[in-house]
Amino acid sequence: MDKKKDLADKLRSSGLRPTKQRLRLAEYLFNRSKTFHFTVENLDKVINKKGSDEKVALATIYNTVHAFEKAGHLKEILLKEGRRYFDTNTNSHHHFYDEQNNELIDIEANNIELNKFPTPPKGKSIKNVNVIINIDNDTQNH
Repeated sequence: MDKKKDLADKLRSSGLRPTKQRLRLAEYLFNRSKTFHFTVENLDKVINKKGSDEKVALATIYNTVHAFEKAGHLKEILLKEGRRYFDTNTNSHHHFYDEQNNELIDIEANNIELNKFPTPPKGKSIKNVNVIINIDNDTQNH
């Protein structure tokens, strides 16, 4: 299996030409053993860290991430503060949000039981449900 070819196919399926910069982003996002959460700003810092030979324009990073999200390769998670995270785990699941560390932690979908939903407005249907549980450091002494 040729990972570069697979990544190029993934880019093409998102409507993107597999340029060197986009392949570099795809390699960082998808060639790993575990899924993870990131912001575009964090991704920019990692991809364009000091000493890296080739820089990737922030606009290219934004456009590529949003194209991947639109194609279903990433999941966007909006938090109440207006922060946007992206998740490489596109399966149905929920999250803890650690406010102190600005970090999302996966919760398996079957670990949360949801049994009552409101009726959506006329002409609309529920697409999916995302539960985000905000957590903080436990300040009580046990």
